[in-house]
Formats: sequence, structure tokens, C-alpha cells
Amino acid sequence: MRNTHTEENYLKAIFHLISDTHTVTINELSKILDVKMPSVNNMMKKFAEKKWVIYENYKPLIITPLGMKEAALVVRKHRLTEMFLVEKMNFGWENVHEIAEQLEHVHSAMFFDKMDEILNYPRFDPHGEPIPDKDGNIIAQELKKLSSCKSGDSVLFKAVTYSDDDFLHYLNDRNIQLEMQLEIVKVENFDKSLLVNTPAGTVHLSSNAADKMLVK
Repeated sequence: MRNTHTEENYLKAIFHLISDTHTVTINELSKILDVKMPSVNNMMKKFAEKKWVIYENYKPLIITPLGMKEAALVVRKHRLTEMFLVEKMNFGWENVHEIAEQLEHVHSAMFFDKMDEILNYPRFDPHGEPIPDKDGNIIAQELKKLSSCKSGDSVLFKAVTYSDDDFLHYLNDRNIQLEMQLEIVKVENFDKSLLVNTPAGTVHLSSNAADKMLVK
């Protein structure tokens, strides 16, 4: 039986909220999905019946290996679609999220496997986030926030944690792209904003922006 759009949205939210202990709380899901807690409870009871979660009243949800795979497969469809839109249709990385939100609910695995093949099996999406394979496996990345860097550090910009249009336009306006070498010239004591040398020139980045940029 095919998963519904609503179930897939819950699965994707679980994927983004999952902790190292493979747990998520009802309250976290309620906030990220903007859904009332009784509705979340009812959905999680259904997920428990499908063996995707272990559900107990007033306790964090434990996500099962089957639930993790189902969640990763929804994310796979979203991230493959974003990559296809950028690589094959010349969309900007700031324009793909909403379209991918619609296409991620296509149920044909063959459709996304063919997309994967056409793209030559990419490991990361346009925002630097890993694309799960068709078995739900995902590459672990050891990255840190740009905001944690110090003056004199030289790092490689690998991913963003936030793909909001305004934020990506903010980076575009400063000609900052993934895989770009960044050298931290100065970290302001007052507001923790950064002065950064890039191949395109020296730019000033807010602490809020630096907190959303992952580097290696």
C-alpha cells in the first residue's frame, strides 16, 4: 500500500529531527509540521502499526530501522529532484525546493532511479546535503558550522543547513558557492559576524548566515 502525502511529510520531518539516539518527540513534530499534538499522536499510532516507530504515551518516539529507511527514501526523492532541476534544467539552487516538495510525492521508484542514473548517481544535492541511496543508506559527513571557526582558519564550504530562498539569495549576492575555499580574516567580538576572503573577493557575513553554513 502506498504511503499518503501526509505520511511522507511526517516521515521527512522525522528525518530532519532525528537525534543520535534515533528519537523524536511529539512536541518537535507538532512544531515543525505546524500540526496540533493530538493529530500527531494519532499519526504516530498509525506509524507504530506499520513498525516505523515505537510509540509510548509521554515518551519520545523511537524510530525503527524500517522507519528510518522509509524516511530516507522520501528525502531521496526530494534531493534527487533538486539535483535534477539544477543540473539538467538549469534552475538556481534557490529555486528548487518548492518544486521538489511537489515531485517528492511521485510514487514510482523507477522514475527516481532513472533520474539518479541520468545524473550519474550524485552523492549530494545542490545544497550539499547527502542523497540517500535506493536502500535508504546515507553518507555520514563530518562538517562544522562556519560560525565555529576562528580568525586565520581556512575551510571548504560544503553545505547549507537551511535552504530558504532569502538565505540562498544572500549567498548568491556575495558570489559564495559550494566547494569554495573560505579564509576567515576576522571574527567580530561584538556580534560574531565574519570578514571572509573568497575567490570572488572579501565579504562580510552575519553570524546568522555563518551559523547556517557547513564547512570542512
